[in-house]
Amino acid sequence: MLLQLSAAGLGHLIVARAESAHLPLTEKLIEAHFSAKGRAADKGDVASWNNSIPVVVRALLDCGLDEVEVQVEVDLPHTNSAVDLVLCGRHPGTGQDSYLAVELKQVRHATVDPRCPIAVDLGFGDGKNKLHPVRQVQRYCEYMVRYLPHLRDSEDPLMGVVLLHNARDTDVEALFGLPETDHGFLYTLDDLNRFRRVLTSRFTTASGKRAASALKHARRAPLLKVTDVARQRSVTGGGLTLLDEQYVAFDRITRHLEKTAPDPDFDLFYDADHAHRPAPDQGGKRVYILRGGPGSGKSAVALELQRSLGLKGREAVLASGSHAYTETLREIMLGTARHGQLAAKRAAGLRLYRYFNSFSDTPPDGIDVLICDEAHRMRRSSTYRWTRKDRRDDERPQAIDLIKAARVPIFLLDDHQSIRPDEVGTADYLKKLAEENGCTVEVTDLEGTFRAGGSKRYQRWVQQLLGLGASDPVAWRPDGRMEVLLADSPEQMHQFIQARGREGSTARITAGFCWPWSNPDGKQLVDDVRIGGWSMPWNVKPEQSVPDAPKSDLWSTDPRGIEQVGCVYTAQTFEYDWNGVIIGPDLLFRDGKFTVSRAGSRDPAFTSPVDDDIVTRCVRNAYHVLLTRGVIGTVVYAVDPATHNELRRLIPGTIGMQQYHGGQPKLTAEGPQLPPAFRKRDG
Repeated sequence: MLLQLSAAGLGHLIVARAESAHLPLTEKLIEAHFSAKGRAADKGDVASWNNSIPVVVRALLDCGLDEVEVQVEVDLPHTNSAVDLVLCGRHPGTGQDSYLAVELKQVRHATVDPRCPIAVDLGFGDGKNKLHPVRQVQRYCEYMVRYLPHLRDSEDPLMGVVLLHNARDTDVEALFGLPETDHGFLYTLDDLNRFRRVLTSRFTTASGKRAASALKHARRAPLLKVTDVARQRSVTGGGLTLLDEQYVAFDRITRHLEKTAPDPDFDLFYDADHAHRPAPDQGGKRVYILRGGPGSGKSAVALELQRSLGLKGREAVLASGSHAYTETLREIMLGTARHGQLAAKRAAGLRLYRYFNSFSDTPPDGIDVLICDEAHRMRRSSTYRWTRKDRRDDERPQAIDLIKAARVPIFLLDDHQSIRPDEVGTADYLKKLAEENGCTVEVTDLEGTFRAGGSKRYQRWVQQLLGLGASDPVAWRPDGRMEVLLADSPEQMHQFIQARGREGSTARITAGFCWPWSNPDGKQLVDDVRIGGWSMPWNVKPEQSVPDAPKSDLWSTDPRGIEQVGCVYTAQTFEYDWNGVIIGPDLLFRDGKFTVSRAGSRDPAFTSPVDDDIVTRCVRNAYHVLLTRGVIGTVVYAVDPATHNELRRLIPGTIGMQQYHGGQPKLTAEGPQLPPAFRKRDG
């Protein structure tokens, strides 16, 4: 949140001054934005603060609601999304805390995409469709209710509205086609009197400070991780509340699926008030590509698509190049088996969760919907070690097998997560290949983040640190969302991660592939990761089993995984609260930037002839994966002394011993602006 004041307090800040182009309120918000986010506010935000917020403040004052508290740019828990305004006060009927979420739009005209009623052009001139503002605020409210239990303590505490204060009804008529709910009503310049009546129906003249404080300090329910979403996939209302670009992509795809359903009576999202069936798609096969960074919700969208289709009796296959991801999903399905269902559930898991290399013999369009998650792990060729001898010379791209196998192929990927030399899955590569084979391609960028406390700053910082961004590495500036710490030794990191695990957090240590990976010594794992006098074993090798240690596929989700160091192949796709990352001798900081040292790697993928630039790409991407698994915080240690010293300059946060309430000292994070989840857990 950037600012909180009463309507009366804001009233003094919306009086224009002759010497300034901005209102005092706007100048205050510009400063707060830079302080919180480390970058200047964009023109759209500044214009909204200067032109839109005063409309709401004046409406409150006109209604005598001077004491209603106004919160500006209220962050949604665990994400980088924010509600423009949340008004806080007391309900006139019940006296309970009452809230109104307000999305402000300066648009004057709007049109709806005929193929997708929730995708709209708001006239910004960027050529990109946005999520319908009513659906946007509806999803924001649903998300707040889900993750802020305080909003479930009373009946009807939260309402949502969209205010288009520059637009006439006739100029945005198409927007009124979307059904309104208590979490989303639309008001225009023609409806300002109705908007005022909403204000008086939600608030009394009493102070809203209590309600504002309760919301500001409300407990945040833990973020649903990928495995949590998977476990809820068969439950109505389960899964993740999709926001913004996630929801637009989800809706576009599901409407296309409705048109391509094999059963003419099938209707995935039948709406009695808005029943219609678009004209059949006359083009060729349509391929969907959803591109997003770590934590942007790619896997959540994939699982939500599969769940929604399954609830309507339409089977979708979810494929991946990740062994850990696929086997975890199969294990989750097996865990839902009731007495006598084990064999059927195992068969269903094998059918619904598959690997990219299992479609070479699938007849064209043999699968209805194929969702390819982790598509950055797509291989250059469909040939692999179990390919029949008579097909070993077939250099057909693996992506072609997948596109041909499905009536509707969907790919979800991150351009910076391919980690092996033969992995080629990027959006540009797939788009070119699909178009060359006569397909129509839609690429959607998922801009949000549901990891690292919703910190876009952390996401950018990691890319800059590893040389994946446009600028050089910069020092981490704490943002109150994500905690970044430097451990002085591997022992200290180990103790800190173990302590977080004992507190009930999920916590893991990972490392670059810079140490040997031995077979078990009898029934014991070998402590291969050795740094000075400290050592730990790698996670169990795939297809091996060791007593008292989880299988490699379950390392990130089994509590016993905290006792081993995970490699990139077991960590990819998953997340945990606290993330320890050991940077090995394959990544060295020299002359102001990280460089890759091929000699420091023990990855067997690099032993065969592989160009240095490919090794560089893979190593950088591997650390990009490892550094972006954390939900609350990341702890870093570098083996190379010079690299570690440079990281001291770039990472101000440290680990130290502190004493609580006269008890024994314990390791904890030291540094400014600890994220709320960490403050609460240690408070």
